[in-house]
Amino acid sequence: MLSLWTFLVQKLSLLTQLSFFESKYQEPEERTPQQAVPVLLRRGDLLEVPRTIFTHYGIYLGEGRVAHLIPDILPALTGDPTLVRTVITNTRLIVGCMFRCATVRVDTLENFSYGGRILVNHMDSVMKARPLPNEEVAMAAERLLGSTTYSLLWNNCEHFVTHCRYGCAVSRQTEKFCDVLKSIIRDRRSALVSGLLGIFSIISFGMAPSTTLPTIFIPFTLWMAG
Repeated sequence: MLSLWTFLVQKLSLLTQLSFFESKYQEPEERTPQQAVPVLLRRGDLLEVPRTIFTHYGIYLGEGRVAHLIPDILPALTGDPTLVRTVITNTRLIVGCMFRCATVRVDTLENFSYGGRILVNHMDSVMKARPLPNEEVAMAAERLLGSTTYSLLWNNCEHFVTHCRYGCAVSRQTEKFCDVLKSIIRDRRSALVSGLLGIFSIISFGMAPSTTLPTIFIPFTLWMAG
């Protein structure tokens, strides 16, 4: 039982503390908007802002403007450009994720960074492909402006910027996330844990197809995959 508890704590900590990317930065105690924005930026630069559990990406278009892909439900509900151009709220973002709606939009550096520290072209050192010319990168981003579908695994903000800058859409964040999930599935203790959770659900809610079938098939599938 102790080993199962250790397993649960280990895997949950991997998922909750996963940074998805190697870039790290220290938060200063007090920061002004000017401290968060790099002094020298070139049109076509790839910008990234480390968040708590993920990194957000964009392409600098010049004159303090950044093109970035972000989940947003509003373009699917209205064609009013004035409403769509307003700063995306957390509600719009979350609902956009749920309904797989996104937009490639242009925001100011301040709205894009959201108080975080911007890193410039940091991905150039880890990508195998060489970056395209900056003007070509910026023009590719401008061509993609507008509504699009959103997918955490197949079409997120990192896919957008890597497509523009390197000519191939990849996301190292989602690859890292999938690696963690695969390690959980391949560990045979996952089958044991899911079986115990299934038994607990049967005891709590009674024998029913909704509790019995998952208790049988989920541990069996995890055991066969392990």
